[in-house]
Amino acid sequence: MTKPVITRFAPSPTGFLHIGGARTALFNWLFARRYGGKMLLRIEDTDRERSTESAIQAIIDGLDWLGLSWDDDIVYQFSRAARHREVAESLLKSGRAYHCYATQQELEEMRELARKEGRPSRYDGRWRDRSPTEAPKDVKPVIRLKAPQDGETVVNDLVQGQVTWQNKDLDDLVLLRSDGTPTYMLAVVVDDHDMDVTHVIRGDDHLTNAARQTQIYNALGWDIPQMAHIPLIHGADGAKLSKRHGALGADAYRALGYLPEALRNYLVRLGWSHGDQEIFSTQEMISAFDLEQIGRSPARFDFAKLENLNGHYMRQTADEQLLVAIETILPEVGPQRGLPDKLNDELRSRFLAAMPGLKERAKTLIELIDSAYYLYAKRPLSFDDKAAGILADGSPRVVGVSSKLEQVAEWKAENIEAVIRAHAHEVDAKLGQVAQPLRAAVTGRATSPGLFEVMAVLGKAETIARINDKIPLS
Repeated sequence: MTKPVITRFAPSPTGFLHIGGARTALFNWLFARRYGGKMLLRIEDTDRERSTESAIQAIIDGLDWLGLSWDDDIVYQFSRAARHREVAESLLKSGRAYHCYATQQELEEMRELARKEGRPSRYDGRWRDRSPTEAPKDVKPVIRLKAPQDGETVVNDLVQGQVTWQNKDLDDLVLLRSDGTPTYMLAVVVDDHDMDVTHVIRGDDHLTNAARQTQIYNALGWDIPQMAHIPLIHGADGAKLSKRHGALGADAYRALGYLPEALRNYLVRLGWSHGDQEIFSTQEMISAFDLEQIGRSPARFDFAKLENLNGHYMRQTADEQLLVAIETILPEVGPQRGLPDKLNDELRSRFLAAMPGLKERAKTLIELIDSAYYLYAKRPLSFDDKAAGILADGSPRVVGVSSKLEQVAEWKAENIEAVIRAHAHEVDAKLGQVAQPLRAAVTGRATSPGLFEVMAVLGKAETIARINDKIPLS
């Protein structure tokens, strides 16, 4: 590669950063980093009615959370409208574009005729070679590209291979609307050229756009970037990923308790292969990534696989770092669980002390928070059905345990375990027969991390108080 690699991620700010867009951004970022180049960010905000500041911020926040940093300043497409008009006018002067005065009624009649004849709707070129002197006085013209009518338009795609369109099937597209605003097709070409983009990596739903944009490049005499159109992501049922599959924004995956490292690792393997390797550090991804290993078939999104991968990353993450990730999502997920949106020092200490046991069992931060209910639950605890069932008979085998625990001088797991084992022996019970109701009384759940570690983390006073709330003293 002779020129420095420059990719771009160019979302439309009409909603959140959806998961397909996140993968596109990741592929652009990895390719640029692999070859020591740049990834630029362009916000395609020309649809003024649907583009919003909140959507722009959601895209920026999503990229930040995923760790996908862009180079240079953000380019806002709408602010470049004067440049787009300038290019359209230059095509007009060179004879590669023309004014079209077709009315909305005429265009609708063309569409209706195409429907009746069972063919794609195409502009019929009626103003292509007519003199502007014939123009109606009350119609503001658009500017259309004078596209080639014979031969072929070919795109040598780095993923799809050579793709060919017959020019007779591509009509003269609008470059500039009658109100002077540029169309998407023109704006993308001008911006990619002016930003020195060398590789356009995007979803294969843009493949037909590639043909039309190639014609604009050729009309302008500009170099065409290398193009790579990646297959879309489908749901587990093979249909295009949609809301019914849980096609959410990057911010929603954060709120669901996924780590950005895990989501990055999962997304890179959606459509890109590198042998049997499943787990990649960021540097391994950068070193291994290339466009040739992207398949042509749609990838299928599998939540179970993402959860398993997330569980792996949680187990590998330092306890303090995991706690920071939890604190990040607490304002969104804490209040409905009885948690404050910010942990105090006591709760932080409890979470950190319990983290080794908690993260071994959970696949998401939400699962971890829910399994840590015992850390932040207020007395009297609420009990799930299984825990309530365990305690329904009054738990005679554990009567009197709390008074023995009162005698523990140094409150740590091994000392607590010794007392409970001695009690089980004394009442001629198996350890589980004593530990099970104690776990239910202390945590409100039938399952938890190791009971003795749980009691050690809660502290002596809280543990004994919870036991006494549910189990008779004698």
